[in-house]
Amino acid sequence: MIKAFCMIFFSTFFDIAGQICSKKIYLWYNNSIVGDKIYRRMGSIMFFAKPGEYKACGLFTPEHFALIVATFLCVGIALQKTVHKSKEEVYKIIKNLTIILWALEIFKILYTLQDVKITNVKEWMPLYYCSLLLYAGFLSSFTRGHFRRAGDVFLATGSIVGGLVFILFPTTSLPTYPAFHFISIHSFFFHGTMVYLTLLINKTHYIELEKKDIIYFASLVGIICLLALIVNAEFNSNLMFISKNFPNTPIEFIYDATGRWFTPLMILGQMFLPFYVVYGVAKKFESIKSERRELAEKEA
Repeated sequence: MIKAFCMIFFSTFFDIAGQICSKKIYLWYNNSIVGDKIYRRMGSIMFFAKPGEYKACGLFTPEHFALIVATFLCVGIALQKTVHKSKEEVYKIIKNLTIILWALEIFKILYTLQDVKITNVKEWMPLYYCSLLLYAGFLSSFTRGHFRRAGDVFLATGSIVGGLVFILFPTTSLPTYPAFHFISIHSFFFHGTMVYLTLLINKTHYIELEKKDIIYFASLVGIICLLALIVNAEFNSNLMFISKNFPNTPIEFIYDATGRWFTPLMILGQMFLPFYVVYGVAKKFESIKSERRELAEKEA
């Protein structure tokens, strides 16, 4: 059932992406994936292949760009269909997506642990910035009061930052796996959801952001950073990318520039920057809309 779903999703996903990106990509996809034997082989073998069995997609390749376009297209369509939902309906969307994402995350962990030792925590433990989507979604869906507010605030601000950065630099999936792999498709669905939820929450005014919400955001991110530091010290890992360099990524530049201040600056940066960037942009858009509304009323 899972494989059937993945094959259908995969076919639709890349059919749309191929037609948008270019005719060349579409023809490549149409000839190599949908063909009878190749299609079945890709769906049943490559989709769950072990690392190294097939050539990795790599960054900024035609397949990567196809994934980017398809992801943004799916986000746009989903947003168009849900942007007029009530707060109760948005809550249900958040809750349902949280359940789906947790189910997929558990499946991904079990899949990963088939080939790696449980002590290799960097490969499976959800203690990265983007993993906060799982915890924020849980808080937003299944708690109340301050805990729920913390979840809502992250989804409304920091979520889109993590989603966009990963979609452009999917360093934990495409350099290792083919584009047509469960890990790759899952990662773009996961991070596309991060983008979608931030846009949905802000466009529907599900919550009204305030400056003091930084307390909720920083507290949630800070707790995850603390847990990551403890695990990193125990297993020599680099969860949250705060303990050591991550070569061949933008983090390498930060590491070289900050030296011994790398860890505290990475923690503080993740605790504060995403919130203030999105909060500032959101308030700027609100101001522009308000000015246009006032201008239209005067002209009328």
